Amino acid sequence: MSTTVDDLGARLIAEEGAHLAHNYHPLPVVVSRAEGVWVTDVEGKRYLDLLSAYSALNFGHGHPAILAAAREQLERLTLTSRAYHNDRLGPFATALAQLCGKDTVLPMNTGAEAVETGIKVARAWGYRTKGITPDAATIIVANGNFHGRTTTIVGFSDDPTAHDDFGPYAPGFVHVPYGDADAIAAAIDENTAAVLIEPIQGEAGVVIPPEGFLQRVREICTENNVLFIADEIQSGLGRVGETFACDREGVVPDVYLLGKALGGGILPVSAVVANDDVLGVIHAGEHGSTFGGNPLAAAVGLRVVEMLVSGEFQTRAKALGAHLEASLQTLIGHGVTAVRIAGLWAGVDIDPSYGTGREVAEKLLARGVLVKDTHGQTIRIAPPLTIRATELDWAVEQIRHVLAA
Repeated sequence: MSTTVDDLGARLIAEEGAHLAHNYHPLPVVVSRAEGVWVTDVEGKRYLDLLSAYSALNFGHGHPAILAAAREQLERLTLTSRAYHNDRLGPFATALAQLCGKDTVLPMNTGAEAVETGIKVARAWGYRTKGITPDAATIIVANGNFHGRTTTIVGFSDDPTAHDDFGPYAPGFVHVPYGDADAIAAAIDENTAAVLIEPIQGEAGVVIPPEGFLQRVREICTENNVLFIADEIQSGLGRVGETFACDREGVVPDVYLLGKALGGGILPVSAVVANDDVLGVIHAGEHGSTFGGNPLAAAVGLRVVEMLVSGEFQTRAKALGAHLEASLQTLIGHGVTAVRIAGLWAGVDIDPSYGTGREVAEKLLARGVLVKDTHGQTIRIAPPLTIRATELDWAVEQIRHVLAA
């Protein structure tokens, strides 16, 4: 019997369900091709991608400049491990350090690895530079945080889905309310090594802290000789209309944690970026990764940095974000209770009487728009920075139709 395209999509989803661990609950669409801001499923239907793989695709699917860098490097050298030097890592580290205004780069692969590395660096700095009593260092974190899925990281999450049943957890983390600088100041003591925060909380629903919060965190950390670690894995690299979300308040953290868009949507690339007096506390053999800093990743990461240096994508995100915000605001009172937006990154809260975020996402899927829900009532919008205003307008119109129905 022949298989129709409808059958093919259902069969592929069933195959995943039979042989993959059920650690995700994806929307029922099977994507097979993509270009720019559009993806196509196995049945030939096109969808506007308003998720960008959680900001990993800031430059869109298959950006020609990024693909060219990957193809060229694929034919030359892909992996050496850090047992040897390679000719791409130095230029990448130099360019990324300059983009961040820092001295030193420690390359890894995934965002969670960057966070874990940042935690290790902060603890080592606390003992070797600040003089904290061995094994007593603490790191201040915010309620509502999402920094990854490793056992250390979920141990300081307050999301039951991420946290529960994975203990025992690593000690050494102190929780404070997000956006409350006074609470951070009150929590600091002689054992505090760092404050680790997202400048904008992504998984929590694009939660933007009060104006001046990041500046005050910077001041508090400086006054108390504590590292300010900014998790810019989702918020950084052009997403919010600036190179980094910290730039919105003219703030420079001690440590940047970067990932997602750094790999250009091609492969996982992450990094910890700081000055020598911070990253210099890590010595040879104390931390590493077989794939971290591989030449293919370095070539792609270098091209991404080169694209960001021009400022084109940051400018687009800022202008288009203002356009998107104006459109989304018209939905408030018509199925939407609140909109939070920074650049091309928005959290849209759905009125519970209109359905859940998941239900709205499924109805948008049927209309050719891909978004993802979070925390019950919120949908997140984070299109590639290459999207056009007319495509944003069309997407908002689909949201309006779904809510009206």
